[in-house]
Amino acid sequence: MEQKQGMLLERDTNELEIVEFGIGENRFGINVLKVKEILNPQPVTQVPRAHPFVEGIIDIRGEVVPVVDVAHALGFPASDQPEKDKLILTEFNQTKIVFHVHTVTQIHRTSWEHIEKPGYIYQGLHTQITGVIKREGDMLLLLDFEKVVADIHSEGGMKTDQLRELGKRERSSKKILMIEDSPMLRTMLQETLSKAGYDRTVSFENGREAWEHLSELIDDGKTVLDEYQLIITDIEMPLMDGHHLTKLLKDHQELQKLPVIIFSSLITEDLRHQGEKAGADAQVSKPEIMELVTKIDQYIL
Repeated sequence: MEQKQGMLLERDTNELEIVEFGIGENRFGINVLKVKEILNPQPVTQVPRAHPFVEGIIDIRGEVVPVVDVAHALGFPASDQPEKDKLILTEFNQTKIVFHVHTVTQIHRTSWEHIEKPGYIYQGLHTQITGVIKREGDMLLLLDFEKVVADIHSEGGMKTDQLRELGKRERSSKKILMIEDSPMLRTMLQETLSKAGYDRTVSFENGREAWEHLSELIDDGKTVLDEYQLIITDIEMPLMDGHHLTKLLKDHQELQKLPVIIFSSLITEDLRHQGEKAGADAQVSKPEIMELVTKIDQYIL
């Protein structure tokens, strides 16, 4: 996995690569862009009064990284053969975290179009998965790692108290189109923008829904720039990802004038160029809400 940079897909193709891992007989997936390395089990140093999902910390080449027990976090039994378990070193939201899983099997290449939105049929798990890939005989569930981390460390979410540094703000009449597949983050983002003075927000769960909505406005003879003054989009979303949506917007004669801010856990120096290639006006890493509001102010006023 350390050499994965050579096989990264161009993100405006609406494709992705997924690392498949197992918890018992259950199959899950994580975007390869979040994965730094796959490790074998190693001694973990326990931390007093840590969250029940956190096993402790390990030293990875001089860097101390927390270890999260994914089975425990999902309410599944521990591994029958812990000596064969795997550790997935990840990096997102500008943070490195190790996820302890039972197996890591293979990498799948697929399209976001083939990833279905989770439904309530998945019972308790539906709040912790962002998409479902149907295969012969089973399903591969994309785990919402941001939700798992937020459940452990609620302060790791959007730090709305930072908005006080901006001082008193007027209510804005400008309207923002927001695309975020995680219900938790979608709600948090709406509440945060409201505190920043941006009450007029419309949200969609994925890029395809947003694209179809904008297309319908044009078909109805409406001027989209009169309807919305800015777009905020995540990258990882079922049906259509944020890079592909941004590319479509910037290639469209009427929609290309809409400012697009990518707000994602995948904004790293290694991946920033992909958003630039898609045509994004700005890119902000979650959960840097102060920077997001500053960028909104810059492009919407």
